[in-house]
Amino acid sequence: MDIKLKRWSQLGLGAALATGTLTACGGDPAEPIADQEIVAEVPIAASGVETQVGGGEGGPGGEGEGGEGEGGVSIAAAATDPIVYQSALAITEAHIIAARDAFSEGEKNAAAEMFAHPVSEVLADMAPVFEARGVADFNTLLTQASAAVFDGEDDSQINARADEIIAALRAASEKAPDDGSSPATIAAGVAADQIERATDMYRVAAESDRYEPYLDGYGFYKAAEAAFLTAEAQIDTEDVESANTIREALMLLNEAYPTALRPDALDADQSALTVASSRVILAVEN
Repeated sequence: MDIKLKRWSQLGLGAALATGTLTACGGDPAEPIADQEIVAEVPIAASGVETQVGGGEGGPGGEGEGGEGEGGVSIAAAATDPIVYQSALAITEAHIIAARDAFSEGEKNAAAEMFAHPVSEVLADMAPVFEARGVADFNTLLTQASAAVFDGEDDSQINARADEIIAALRAASEKAPDDGSSPATIAAGVAADQIERATDMYRVAAESDRYEPYLDGYGFYKAAEAAFLTAEAQIDTEDVESANTIREALMLLNEAYPTALRPDALDADQSALTVASSRVILAVEN
């Protein structure tokens, strides 16, 4: 397999690059979710990307041989590759941002779903990796935030919960594996992963009137932006081409995802989004 496709396959994007087959989070409206009672509602991808090109889940090896988890991330790779590890955290952050912003727009059902989904779709599969790296379990923060959506909490309280979860994600990121990659390389790789997911989800959202695919994509866009901003100056210094392509893609995604609320019409130029996303991947991998 080509090195580039191999890396993006580890991130759960190989299937998107090879087949364009996608799914989205959510479905039926969420109900209040009690602590530690999360059940996976979507059998494959929090990220919107199918984890299989062929064969069983996670590819030929399957999960029993270090295959991919439900969030479209190679769990085996996450143990040693900081970009894959950080991308799993970014998928979670994307959902938290989407939940927080959906709640502020009055979309309580969607907010509850978004807070809850990473627990079963990403964090459960990543648990052995986190445990090995000494990361404290923070699933309860997400389940409590999901339940709090229907407990009468206001924007400031939900925002505080989101901030607490994101702080836990930041703490987990400090314990990422070290393969010698620079912070700029890692941040650019994570941003590229999230940009690809946001671009793919926009295409899914445009094919139906469902809210969840759009909100997924919105979260991935915001997570891409956050990853890039953490190391923008360093990326500029080390790889100005990657920095510029990421900025271009983020600009287009900002137009595609203006708010957490789905617009009446999804009329962003999908071809331009796809081209911009592909340029990011090529620049980051070269």
